[in-house]
Formats: sequence, C-alpha cells, structure tokens
Amino acid sequence: MIDVILCDDHALIRRGIRDTLSDAADIRVVGEAGDYGELRALMRSLSMASAGKQPCDVLVLDINLPGRSGLDVLHALKDESTAVKVLVVSMYPEDQYAIRALRAGAYGYVNKGGDPQLLVQAVRTVSQGRKYVTPEIAQMLVESLTTPANEHPHQKLSDRELQTMLMIAGGKRLSDIADTLRLSPKTVSVYRARVLEKLQLANNAELMVYAIRNGLVEQ
Repeated sequence: MIDVILCDDHALIRRGIRDTLSDAADIRVVGEAGDYGELRALMRSLSMASAGKQPCDVLVLDINLPGRSGLDVLHALKDESTAVKVLVVSMYPEDQYAIRALRAGAYGYVNKGGDPQLLVQAVRTVSQGRKYVTPEIAQMLVESLTTPANEHPHQKLSDRELQTMLMIAGGKRLSDIADTLRLSPKTVSVYRARVLEKLQLANNAELMVYAIRNGLVEQ
C-alpha cells in the first residue's frame, strides 16, 4: 500500500485529488494539510504514531501555498534529508515551475488540469523512487542541458520572485499577493522591484506584456 499525504491550500482541490487516488486499490491518503505549518505538524504526528517511521511514502505538494511556497517546502525537506518522495502538482504549466521543482528535489511534476489517471500513475512511479516526467518536461530538461546560454531572463528569478511576477501578471494587486503569501506588502514590493530590475522593465504594464509574450500567462 502506498501511503500519501496531500498538501494544498484549497480544500476542494484536495478532495478531488483524494477521490482520484482513493479509487486506486494500492493507494491510501493518510493525511491532508493546507500549508507548511499544518504539513509539519501532520508529519510529526504520523511519524510519532508509527514509532519513528516516515509519515508517508509520497507527498503530493502544491506549488502555490500561502506563506512558505511549495518550492520552499521542497528545499526544507531536502535539507532535512527526508525519505519522503515529493510529487508536485500545480495549476502552472510545466515550463514555469517543473525544472525548478525537480532541481529542488521533487520526484515528479503533474499539472492539475491533466488527466486524473496520470496523477495515479505519477504517485506509483514516484513511490518506487523513480522520477515521473511528461514528454514535455523531458524535452525541457534536455534543452536546459544542451542550450543553457539561451536561458530567458525570468528563469534567473528566485522562486519567490517568479511567484510574485506571475501573480502580478495575472492581475493581482500587491495587497492581495501579500495576503495570499502571508507576507507584508513591503516585502512583496521588494520582490516586485527585484523582478522589474532583473527583467529591465519599468512598470507592471511592461511586466504583463513580458509575461504574455513569453507564454507565462494566458492572453
């Protein structure tokens, strides 16, 4: 039996993922969390209940969490050398976060809008210690190895800077971004300023045009 923990801040999405995985006879969802704090408490509780064993086989993790992002969680788990294997699920297309997630220690990346059965297949693959990548991600990995000089400017942004950029490009106000990420408006403003500087843009309007031209948001 493959034990799975779900970490996503949207209860309805967690329910959909749980129902999809529960239809598989060999997969069992043992816990759910809405953010990093809840996840840590849940993992400690399950570990204690199982006499120190790892709390689950696979952690299905959303990228866009409030407070510490999914990428932050990946870095934290990697630093702790945890044996839990992480499968990232996200509403963002593969070309925005997949490579970052894999480099941060994820075993796979699945888009939420894809075929639900791919999620089941991905969980099974990751539970065996193997990487799960779609053909699109495999192609991106090859290109990142063979043509590193052609990297787009936004690929040089930090994880939090990219997250802030995508939210601005999606039309969110800085105050809304601050609430979503559980950061102060001043901190979000600092991230915005860094994004504009690194991309050599003057304002939010130019940022949105850049995002559309590079396929980061839908037009």
